[in-house]
Amino acid sequence: MTSNTFATIIGLEVHVQLSTQTKLFCGCRTEFGAAPNTHVCPVCLGLPGALPVLNRKAVELAAIAGLALHCRVAEFTKWDRKNYFYPDLPKGYQISQYDLPICADGFLEFDASADNQVKRVRILRAHLEEDAGKSMHDESLGIADSRIDLNRAGTPLLEIVTQPDLTSSSDTKDFLNELKLMLTNLGVSDCNMQEGSLRVDANVNIEIVEGNRMITTPITEIKNLNSFRAVERAIDYEAQRQYDQWKADGRVKGESPKQTRGWNDDRGITEPQREKEESADYRYFPDPDLVAIRLSSETLQALEKKVGESPRTLRRRYETQYDLKPYDADVIVNQGRAFCDYFEASILAGAPPKRASAWLQQDVLRSLKDRSETIENFPIAPRRFGELLKAVESGMLDTARARLVFQRWFVVAEESLEQSIEALGFSSVSTDELEAICRDVLKELPDVIAKVKQGNTKVLGSVVGHAKKRNPNGDPRLIQELCLKMIETEF
Repeated sequence: MTSNTFATIIGLEVHVQLSTQTKLFCGCRTEFGAAPNTHVCPVCLGLPGALPVLNRKAVELAAIAGLALHCRVAEFTKWDRKNYFYPDLPKGYQISQYDLPICADGFLEFDASADNQVKRVRILRAHLEEDAGKSMHDESLGIADSRIDLNRAGTPLLEIVTQPDLTSSSDTKDFLNELKLMLTNLGVSDCNMQEGSLRVDANVNIEIVEGNRMITTPITEIKNLNSFRAVERAIDYEAQRQYDQWKADGRVKGESPKQTRGWNDDRGITEPQREKEESADYRYFPDPDLVAIRLSSETLQALEKKVGESPRTLRRRYETQYDLKPYDADVIVNQGRAFCDYFEASILAGAPPKRASAWLQQDVLRSLKDRSETIENFPIAPRRFGELLKAVESGMLDTARARLVFQRWFVVAEESLEQSIEALGFSSVSTDELEAICRDVLKELPDVIAKVKQGNTKVLGSVVGHAKKRNPNGDPRLIQELCLKMIETEF
């Protein structure tokens, strides 16, 4: 948020749960929704004598994310203990990375919707760490009742920390959407915020110009942001709160400590929780139970091949290679990598790109929603889909009849296009037969001939209607072409 009175400075800490089947240092499952405290073991409970064993898949996913974010991925990194005491952290420390993160010094570019500008946010670091458990508070009985579920304890996280390059809540939301799409496309995380797979903390402060002075307020870390809409609202509220506080009591940087505030979504306000800790408060030291991670250049090269095109690169390619409008390219890319693969496979099968784009956005997305399916399980293979759209483009089928074939394929899965056309009675009409029909119809519509000769070709739509009454299998586009040619040469 930037106003004529202050400018907002925003940095993010994005916690992403990695798509592994087991936890970071043990074999417990990471599936969501299990009964409380059923996916635990001596390692993630921090029992004496239990030793951690690293999950290789988590390291690979972290490196892939770092490469996609243009980070420097460390060939050598280590593990550290971050000490703090909360009820949902049974060990009394979290295994994390302090001074040698696995990824550092990257960036992510995104298209800002507010001003149509391409903006870049620098990535300070992205490090691996284990998650804590979950505290659940229930005051429904009129008494404070807190329970602890340790199923999440030990779940692998990648914490992505940005530089304070964002200056508005709108840009922050656009950045997070781009980051989420990139991570899901890569299979790094499902980024399901409702299940806690993506959590955002926002560090917010403001700059105030007073005469020749630039006044900077203390940084506030906002927690409990469980949606991108909440991120927007919290940033706007907190920036205005800091300005109002400064106007009221003149507090500036250095006169009050950094603090952590929670976001109350129901009230639409941030609420104080505690003073924000510094690194010294956590008493970091190298974890003695884990060896350092070494990634060879050969391993990094192999992982880099899995990165592929970023969502933003895909959008630009679809606009240039397939001549799609920016909106259409954005809709397709935002459906995910599998949807993009289906789109491109259908084009290879003969579908015109613009027609494929239109059908995917309308018929396919509607069918997926109605059937509660994903594109990976869609019963119509991209080869058949491309073949159908190729038939529409060539005039073999009009759009209405192609949609009937499309619907039929949900029921008759193995039927060829030719078999479906025959079964539905959509036999093609020979050109000679269609010419005879057009000639007869034009003879009955002299007023249409006159209007076309005056330059009004829109009236040919009525000729199509009359012709299709005589043979509904006629291609409307071909009927118009034949009628226009006959009017120019015969009438």
